[in-house]
Formats: sequence, structure tokens, C-alpha cells
Amino acid sequence: MPTTVFLNGAFVEPGDARVSAFDAGLQHAVGLFETLTAGNTGGEAWGHRLPEHVDRLCVSAKELALSNDLRRDALIDAVLLTVKRSGLPRARVRLTITAGDMSTAPRPAPGTTTPPPHAPTVMVLAQPATNYPESMYERGTRVVIADARANPFNPFEGHKTLNYWWRLRELHLASAKGAAEALVFQITNHLAGGCVSNVFVVKDAALLTPYARGDEGSSLPSPVLPGITRAALLDMAAELGIQAQRRMITIDDLLGAEEIFLTNSSWGVLPVVAVERETIGAGSPGPVTRRLRELVEREMSAPGGSDGARAAR
Repeated sequence: MPTTVFLNGAFVEPGDARVSAFDAGLQHAVGLFETLTAGNTGGEAWGHRLPEHVDRLCVSAKELALSNDLRRDALIDAVLLTVKRSGLPRARVRLTITAGDMSTAPRPAPGTTTPPPHAPTVMVLAQPATNYPESMYERGTRVVIADARANPFNPFEGHKTLNYWWRLRELHLASAKGAAEALVFQITNHLAGGCVSNVFVVKDAALLTPYARGDEGSSLPSPVLPGITRAALLDMAAELGIQAQRRMITIDDLLGAEEIFLTNSSWGVLPVVAVERETIGAGSPGPVTRRLRELVEREMSAPGGSDGARAAR
């Protein structure tokens, strides 16, 4: 099935999906995006935890002064209408917002930090979801350590901005080494996460994960994205009575783990069995990882998931 594109209020053919040469996303990478799993079941379009994805985007837009005027419900509707039009039973959806055409955008008033009202670029893409080989989950994957470091004092870290070049470069370098992901450490030498994922460590049957931006109870600045699948998994762990801690994680914590797994909205839960040349645990996906993966996959496969959005349109 072809890609379905919704651009600035209308559906367009993929070949006609164009933005201005002066668009802030193209000119200066001023923009945000979200990716999520979605689909159509029984005549209903759904998006897995779609409200949480849109809420995260809207919070980032305000905090980074991209826009104070994004309409949450309209964005949710745009995603669901795009998924519905695609007809895909399972789709990968990308919602992108940029600051729009800079040639027509008014300049901020002197002495103010509030962005002037303007028309952002809004694009939604629905494509067939990637089918990852089951062997990735049954055997687990290997990861490497990225050369790049994340800076907790950079206010743009921990947000899903369009500035993804360095992450993609590290991911490509990891792939060339036969690894599925590259783990990024902070400038303090504490774990941040994967280039495109959050990281969990299992130690003494408890879950450990780095502090993320905005985590309740933490006053520390963090470059870690508050992942939507990460949040879902922490909720599930609490329901199962599995202890979970958000804290600073060192390389010793990582290499001494009983299990490691990655989370994002495409992989769900991806087991890690080796970091560089170091085997983790028994060298195969562990029981905690397997149990949580089963629960996350079940939720992501259900119409709307636990807290997803639906539309019978």
C-alpha cells in the first residue's frame, strides 16, 4: 500500500508533498516529530498511545518556543484521519511540526521570548509498519557504545527535535559493526539511552533506567527523551510488582546487568544480549525482558492500546 500524506490540512499525493524552500525545518531544523504504531481494526482507525505522543510534542513546542498555539485535538484527528485513509492494518505514523515558512513569519517583538503567531507546517505520514525478524527478539541483539555524548545542560536534549543527524550517523556506524543500536552516554559518563531508544537494565530482578526529562521526583537536568513506550513499560512493571528505579547508570551497571533491553514505538521491547564484545547475563533474552515484551506487544497490537485514540471515520 502506498504512503498516505496529510500536509497542512489536506491530503496530497506523496510526489506532491512539498514544503517551502524557506520552511524553518529545512532551513534551520526548527521542528519536532513523533513516530508511533497505528492501524485499522474493525472499521476503526487507532493510534497506540496517540494522546501521549501529541501531548509530548505540544509540551516541547511550548518549552522550545516553536509554538504556543498547537491544537491538540486537531492533531489527534489529523493522525487518525490519515491512518483511516491509508487503510493499513498496521502502520508506522510520523507526525512532523515545523515553525513554517520563515519568509512570511513575523519576527518576535524586541525584548520578548514569546513566539509571534504564525502558521506552522503540519505533516502526517502513514506507511506500512516495518516487520522486524522474530530472530531479533528470540536471540536478542548486540549494541555498541556511541562516540557522541549527550549534554544534560543543552535545553534541546530530551526533546524529539528534527536535529537527528548525529544520532543517525551513530546508528549507521553501529550497523556497519553488525549492531542494532548505539548507546549514548552523557558528558558525565552516565548512560543516556540509545540513538533511537530508551534503555532498561535488569539487576537483582529490578528495573533500572536513566532519569528522563521531566521525570517526577528528579531535580536533575536530563538529556533523555521521556519515551512513550518507556512510560507504558514502567506502568506495566508497577502492575506486575516489579521494582523500577530511575537513576544515574554507569558503564559498570550496564556491563554487570542480568538483562538489558531497549524500547521505542517501533521495536516495542528489544532484548540486548551483548554490549560491544561483552556478553550480558546468559547471552540470551531473560525472563523479565520476555514478560514485558509480551505485554507491550499485546498492547501495541490492540486497537488503540491501553490509552490510545480511536476514530470510527
